[in-house]
Amino acid sequence: MNDVGVIQHTEGEFLGLLEDHFESRAIGFTYHRPFVPGGRLPLGPSEHATLLLLGGGPLGAVSGDLLPTLAPELRLIRAFLAEDRAVIGFGLGAVLLAIAAGGGAETTPLRFDVTEASRVAPHALAGFLPERYPLVRYGRDRAVLPPAAQVLATAADGTPALFQLGDKGFGFAGHPGIKRGMIEDVAMTTDPTPADLAQGLDALGAAQRAVADALGPIATGLAAVCGLMEGR
Repeated sequence: MNDVGVIQHTEGEFLGLLEDHFESRAIGFTYHRPFVPGGRLPLGPSEHATLLLLGGGPLGAVSGDLLPTLAPELRLIRAFLAEDRAVIGFGLGAVLLAIAAGGGAETTPLRFDVTEASRVAPHALAGFLPERYPLVRYGRDRAVLPPAAQVLATAADGTPALFQLGDKGFGFAGHPGIKRGMIEDVAMTTDPTPADLAQGLDALGAAQRAVADALGPIATGLAAVCGLMEGR
């Protein structure tokens, strides 16, 4: 039975609305919090069949305060990719996936925006990716995709909103299951915070229902393509 190892980088960000979708499909998941005393990263593909990396708030891969576990996480991602295991990244997690796969990252300032992504590959997520869906981005730095990556959706500014690497690697520029309370918790427990925080929270509040509606087919597609329900 598949089990998802979820790496948290901040106190406030977790799977959010995606937890319900995993639980309803009996997909097991375990949180790893390497930033707390006694916390650790997953041991590797021997411990989890799938790796999911969350965002990092103000932490960066090439700018600002760098993610303290940057190097070991890149090694971990490469180990999963080498065994053709599923790797899913949200925000900073997507940046790490791109770097580990031979791409890179470019410096961008800390931001929080609520916009829309547009599907550019009809087959994306086994055809389940909505044609348009809310894109909520909180963080800094942007993924530079390796040549082998395929862009599945783009943001309003033309940058990749979702990319795929191989059969089971997926990088989301934002968290598809984000909740307003999660952003509030991240902002309260990390520093600095985006200058447009209040405006972003209002926009996310208005888009929360649309986020939830889009997550259904996204979760279905991820489960199908990544084999999250294999063995059931």
